[in-house]
Amino acid sequence: MTTADRTTTPGNRGFLRRMTFACAWGEGLDGFDLGVISVALPAITAALHLDPALAGLIGASSLIGIFIGAPLAGWLTDRFGRRRVFTVDVLAFIVLGLLQAFVADGWQLFVVRVLLGVAIGAEYSIGAAMLAEFAPSKDRGRRLSGLLVSWYGGYLVAVVTAYVLIDAVGLSWRWVLVTSAVPAVVTAVARIGFPESPRWLLGKGREDEARAVVRAHLGGDDYFTREQYAAEEARPGGYRVLFAPGNRGRLAFISLFWACNVAPYFAIFTFAPTVLKSLQLSNEAAGTITVNAMAAVGALVGMLTIEHLGRRRQLIPPFWIMAVALAAVGVWGSAPGIVVVLCFAVFSFMNALQGNLTAVYPIEVLPTEVRSTGVGFAAAVSRVGAAAGTFLLPVGIDSIGIGACMLVAAAICVVGAVLSQAMAPETTGRGLHDTSTQPLRQQPSRVHADG
Repeated sequence: MTTADRTTTPGNRGFLRRMTFACAWGEGLDGFDLGVISVALPAITAALHLDPALAGLIGASSLIGIFIGAPLAGWLTDRFGRRRVFTVDVLAFIVLGLLQAFVADGWQLFVVRVLLGVAIGAEYSIGAAMLAEFAPSKDRGRRLSGLLVSWYGGYLVAVVTAYVLIDAVGLSWRWVLVTSAVPAVVTAVARIGFPESPRWLLGKGREDEARAVVRAHLGGDDYFTREQYAAEEARPGGYRVLFAPGNRGRLAFISLFWACNVAPYFAIFTFAPTVLKSLQLSNEAAGTITVNAMAAVGALVGMLTIEHLGRRRQLIPPFWIMAVALAAVGVWGSAPGIVVVLCFAVFSFMNALQGNLTAVYPIEVLPTEVRSTGVGFAAAVSRVGAAAGTFLLPVGIDSIGIGACMLVAAAICVVGAVLSQAMAPETTGRGLHDTSTQPLRQQPSRVHADG
């Protein structure tokens, strides 16, 4: 390492900390916006006289918006650059968060929440990609996993905040929803002044600009060489490239495992108070907070262990454990409340521990020229299942019963386990260029010694 490289190392660490913070708050904001509706929805249903179908649509509205926003923002980000979407998207959270206080009926709230989902989808497409394209390979997984820790932390904070404001303080659901604008303001301030991704610049043939960014923020030419920036080439992107033979298998893998992870989670936890009440739990508020707290703990454990366990070990076994936990709830309909909460706590912990990989695998297996486009597409696919489950769950509880609904969720976890066993590569400790260019079947299925 040259003298110039050594003198920039403290700045490198400070810059990466600031970048990680800015991306993590974006993910936490996503979790907050999605979590707050789960507690406020019963009050909204009563105040606006919603029928089960419209209540289900409002519960699924942000997921519908993600389906639109994630692929659109992903394409825009790959085409026009990471920095613009990274900075501008968060402003939409502020405006739309405030608009929720002024809706007059359920359909207006549905529209606002769909637009909010578009902004969330954009965040999924850009936040992890932005961070990964700056981060060193040795702790890339930990940093990306930290985004999901923030997501679950934001979800938990939203749930606790909503219960306190509605039950203890007596505030209207309108002002509870508006609280999402507060973390949005913090996130907007944190994102001021970041440079463009050097990997994106290299993909556009702008090597001098890319090297200047690395020298200014990441440690100089040594970092440029060590993190394989020199291997990046100017290549065309877009959906035609994303669906080309070299990328189709990657896209199928991340889309399917992501969908199997989030579909049961969103269906159950968007209506957590309703689900727990249907299972005769006397204190659904305490139960809801408990299972969401376990999710936050699971995400934290996943972040701390991902570089040691490896990607596959953190992906496949949790699917089987989640399936058993949900099947137990489905089969044992008269289980004591403590057993129900324990099963959901195990599901929450494992779902979050595994869920960290939804911020890791899509980034690692997709090449730079279609990275955000592919992440956006996979996020949209995952939300199709999540939105369908969220919309159908209240109807399913009324028609086939809560037990059958839990068995369907368990079956989804089994599908995820089988698909992951067949398709998941091991990418721990490997350079981003290597993980995104080598065919999945040729990637090692064990943790490297340096991981």
